[in-house]
Amino acid sequence: MCAPLPTMNYSESSPNLSKYWLILQRRWLPATAAFVIVFTAITLAALMKKPVYIAEGKLRFQRINTTSSLTGVGREIGSLEPLAERSNPMNTEAEVIRSVPVVQKTIDQLQLKDKQGAPLKLKDFFKRLTVNNLVGTDIVKVAYEDINPETAALVVNTLMDAYIEHNISYNRTEAAAARKFIDTQLPQAEATVRQAEISLRRFKEENQVVALQEEANRGVEVITELQKRISETESQIADVNAKSQAIRQQLAMNSQEAVSRTSISQAPGVQDLLKEVQQIESELAAKRIVFQDAHPQIISLKGRLAALKTLLKERLLQVVGVPQPNLNGNLQLGALKQQLTAQLVELESTRLGLISESAALSNLQADYRKRLNILPRLEQQQRELERKLEAAQATYSLLLQRLQESRIAEHQNVGNVRMISPANLPQEPASSRIVAYLSAGLLGMLAAMATIFLLEAKDKSIKTVEQAKALLPWTLLGIIPNFSSYPKKSPNSNENSLFDSHRLVVRDMPRSPISEAYRMLRANLKFVSADKELKVIVVTSSVPQEGKSTVAANLAIALAQMERKVLLIDADLHRPMQHKIWELLNNVGLSNVIVGQTELSTAIKPVMDNLHVLTAGALPPSPASLLDSRRMAGLIENFARNYDYTIIDTPSLNVAADAATIGQMADGVLFIVRPEVVDSVNATVAKELLEKSGQNVLGQVVNGILPKNEPHSYFYFSQEYNAQESATNEEVRVGMGNRE
Repeated sequence: MCAPLPTMNYSESSPNLSKYWLILQRRWLPATAAFVIVFTAITLAALMKKPVYIAEGKLRFQRINTTSSLTGVGREIGSLEPLAERSNPMNTEAEVIRSVPVVQKTIDQLQLKDKQGAPLKLKDFFKRLTVNNLVGTDIVKVAYEDINPETAALVVNTLMDAYIEHNISYNRTEAAAARKFIDTQLPQAEATVRQAEISLRRFKEENQVVALQEEANRGVEVITELQKRISETESQIADVNAKSQAIRQQLAMNSQEAVSRTSISQAPGVQDLLKEVQQIESELAAKRIVFQDAHPQIISLKGRLAALKTLLKERLLQVVGVPQPNLNGNLQLGALKQQLTAQLVELESTRLGLISESAALSNLQADYRKRLNILPRLEQQQRELERKLEAAQATYSLLLQRLQESRIAEHQNVGNVRMISPANLPQEPASSRIVAYLSAGLLGMLAAMATIFLLEAKDKSIKTVEQAKALLPWTLLGIIPNFSSYPKKSPNSNENSLFDSHRLVVRDMPRSPISEAYRMLRANLKFVSADKELKVIVVTSSVPQEGKSTVAANLAIALAQMERKVLLIDADLHRPMQHKIWELLNNVGLSNVIVGQTELSTAIKPVMDNLHVLTAGALPPSPASLLDSRRMAGLIENFARNYDYTIIDTPSLNVAADAATIGQMADGVLFIVRPEVVDSVNATVAKELLEKSGQNVLGQVVNGILPKNEPHSYFYFSQEYNAQESATNEEVRVGMGNRE
């Protein structure tokens, strides 16, 4: 025996394959129709179409032309090098083959015509032409399709010849353009070389440059040698100064005095005068002993002495350059002093010579240092001029070389492509029936999938329990399967007729899985409000045909089976259904009780143990005014006192707002959702209406689910369960017959 398995929550990570399978189950009929139509149309078109022949030829490309690689001339011309980082030069050449000049030349040469006899258009030619690179090779395959095999082969060969000719012509054009450009640039390059040479020559002449590096090395050597000589000279000067100092101390005179005395002692005229002065002074001294100063001889001697001294002064002025040198009165030197004086004079002369030599060496060293200091700047300028000259010479040499190469390349076949496989005459058509069937099948499948996609995109209806849970924020209280999904095959024909009525399944088939679903709904309602007992429950939905009336009737039966006193009210004063479900007369009911035409006891009808039904009664012109009256509120309060449960069946929310009105008087609202009946738009509108009106929505009940739409089975049935259900119903009927 199998029991119902209501699965309220299941893994959200269910495989997408099950979802797609459910969509396919829903849309298999239109998808099949689309597949059949497309498959048939394409198959018929392929069978009626004339056979097409495809001719193929192959071209091989080389990175560098063979002639260029052998001669070494024109290597860069026509070389296959990609411009973009990830581009393939073979694809570029394939596009050149498909270019308008090459294709138009082929069309004109073969005089290709279309079906009307007019020259073949480029777009039609391109539709028949296929040019692609064979992966992993340097080969491009050229294919052309035509109903005439000879034409197909001829077009391919002509197109490849035209491309090869175009390739050679293009490369020659490049060589000629390069040669013309070089011809214009060569005189400028030559002038640049000459100007660089002149600049370098002027620089060397102006700065007296021969070899800067050698000059720098020689300058360093000279400066070192000069420094050595300066040091030696300064040492000699120090030695001479020491000797001079010693002699000056011995003579007690300086160098100038020694020179003066030496000059005086070596002057004969001065010495002669000195001797005469000394003689006269001696005579004068001797005469003074004998004579007085006034004696004529004394006066004569004094006169002569004064004249001699005057002459001596003149002679001294001529010799030493001063009228009265400071010679301490001693104008005559001894032999030793004369020798020392001569040495002192010689040392002074030597010292002066050494000082002059040292100054000259220092000046020369300074000149060399100054030259060395500017050598780095001169070297930099020279290198810049030399680099300019070298660059100009290299450019000029390269242009000369390229000029010769371009002239040679201009007269040779500089092409890097050759035909390795001409197109042969195709013997069999390219397309076969199998290919046509496969293509038709593929396109048919695509059409079927497109049909399914469009229908699913257009269909906004709720199809599964998960969609209802995702769209509506209320708790899922129950899942009621569709009656049509219940197996109808039964060995008892009376049971078949019982199932056909299938409205009150909880009463008529108490052991069915659907009845268990209603009993589970009843159990879940107990746990919705633990603090407050639910006595008055309003049942509504978004749109009609969602089965709210059936759910209300079966829920009332399930509650009554708990030996609770239950009242089922049909408050749908637009399209009442409870009197049809229970097969009751609707001559009097809720509307008559509200207006006071009928007593409540007369309108309420017992239908089974613990269950009473109040039908809708006469349909009023304004149902909303009746349901929103104080009389209706009082009736609901009366029902709550006298019954354990009151189930109120109200119209759908898109028909009228009666459910929202009565919901304010009740303990809560039970919202019914039926997949494939209500869409997301109406469900959203109903949800907003209930939320804005402040209703206490107990939860939602998904009614009439279809197993084909659900990725997981909520209920399942078995023959064993059906057989046991049939036996149980038979025993019930036998027992009832015995009681009767």
